Amino acid sequence: MYVPDTGQGGQNELVRQFRAQFMKPGLVIDERFNSGGQIPDRFTEMLGRRNLNHWGVRDGRDWIWPEVAHNGPKAMLANGWSGSGGDCFPYYFQQAKLGPVVGSRTWGGLIGITGTPPLMDDGHITVPTFGIFNNKGEWIIEGVGVEPDINVVDDPSIRSRGRDPQLERAVSEVLDALKKNPPTQIKKPKYPVHPAS
Repeated sequence: MYVPDTGQGGQNELVRQFRAQFMKPGLVIDERFNSGGQIPDRFTEMLGRRNLNHWGVRDGRDWIWPEVAHNGPKAMLANGWSGSGGDCFPYYFQQAKLGPVVGSRTWGGLIGITGTPPLMDDGHITVPTFGIFNNKGEWIIEGVGVEPDINVVDDPSIRSRGRDPQLERAVSEVLDALKKNPPTQIKKPKYPVHPAS
């Protein structure tokens, strides 16, 4: 799944692509070149949603619930062009332990801007108004970026031959995780027999 930004377009793309692929055993989320937008907490919450139960349907296919959730392994791709919300997305992905981030360190431009006072000539002034710090009370990401769990150089000589070493490594990580923990198929138990009351 490709997430081009963390604004409205990226949110729409992630929801659209996740709904189309959540039944696959593993997922790769490509957020390289993510230009940011908003804070991607909803992105991480959706990707981290797990199945909680099943519904046995009398006439038809059984349901899983929540119906749009993914239990399998995931990996994320990030690079130095991922910035702002594109910095925050892999950080949240790592914090939620959804899978490895593969690629290169993100841009490190996560400073928020709220309110843009208008000028007489219809121009605006933008001033950084908030930054990010972790639960230990340490400033993070701004000016540093997010380090991937697995650093893979995006070698132009390999890319020119039509290959993508970062994507290949992310797919390899997901496939290895599937081999170690293959998905299980939950079978509906026999219907209970209730004594007559």
